[in-house]
Amino acid sequence: MVYPDTFEGFAIVDSAKWSEAEKYEFEPKPFEDYDVDVAIDVCSICGSDAHAARNGWGKTAYPLVVGHEIIGKVVKVGSKVTNFKVGDRVGVGAQSQACLECKLCKSNNEIYCTKLVHTFGSLYHNKDGTTTKSQGGYSNYCRIHEYFVFPIPEVYTDEEAAPFLCAGITTYSPLVRNIPTNLPEGVRPKVGIVGLGGLGMMGIQFAKALGAETYVFSRTDAKKADAIALGAEHFIATENEGWVKEVEFDLDMILCTANSNENFDLNTYLRALKIGGKWVSVGLPESPFTVSPRSFMANACFMGASHLGSHVEMLEMFKLSEEKGIKPWVETLEASFEGVKEGLEKCHYNKCKYRVALSGFQKAFN
Repeated sequence: MVYPDTFEGFAIVDSAKWSEAEKYEFEPKPFEDYDVDVAIDVCSICGSDAHAARNGWGKTAYPLVVGHEIIGKVVKVGSKVTNFKVGDRVGVGAQSQACLECKLCKSNNEIYCTKLVHTFGSLYHNKDGTTTKSQGGYSNYCRIHEYFVFPIPEVYTDEEAAPFLCAGITTYSPLVRNIPTNLPEGVRPKVGIVGLGGLGMMGIQFAKALGAETYVFSRTDAKKADAIALGAEHFIATENEGWVKEVEFDLDMILCTANSNENFDLNTYLRALKIGGKWVSVGLPESPFTVSPRSFMANACFMGASHLGSHVEMLEMFKLSEEKGIKPWVETLEASFEGVKEGLEKCHYNKCKYRVALSGFQKAFN
């Protein structure tokens, strides 16, 4: 069968061959009144794609089509869809469904809805009583509720726009929610960004755009020039002994984008926060951080996390990005077996600057 009965994607079928995709035909969820079908052109590669492909979090059910930084064109809309028409260029991120009725959804916190469905690796509970496994954007089509589909500013190419759908919103939301706004007139908030990869690249630019004095923390000096080019004012290499003395009790907030906890000294990082400062994690290492409760007592700091961002924040993010000229740094590969393998491995081994976009999904499956 073919569209609209079935979609086709590049699926990972075995954690031992986590970067070696196979073509996989699958049935999408039933088409419902608020659904939008998107013919996918580009999908950029998120660290979550590699983690899930490798079963790094221990939750992967194979075969799995990953990908949730999707750009394409609308090819079909449900009878109650009001925001899109056939032919519109749109984006889809990491969330594809929520109840939209609970107190979380109604307070623009739908990403924390207990009925959340992720764009890949989750389970749709359909109105007809059936369930359907969600498959991601390394595909020729996706079917998504219109609330989780977004218009794309014309200033961005498909490849530039794609990383905003996860890396962008994942860093924008916690920054806009946690950067202090009650400081004395003329005093800028001080924000640290831990890690310079796909998330860190966006976090630096958003922190600057939101008016913060921005510090970047990385293990070595290797990425210093890139951090400054992206808008950081300060760069600290944590391999240097006593590095924390430069910022001890100084920062209002630290956004941690780190994807690994190897040799990660969280206790020392927390000393960089002001009294009552906030540490917010958005990276998802495959094993836990270790921290002593005494570290929180030293400066009464808080530690938390953030998950993606809301529909409202996504629209605000694109508006701010267009106004401030924010753009991801993106490499492009062909959507193919070879491209998927190279892209996933570049992402996992931190060999890209700082996102890889797979392009040409319609060609790949026609």
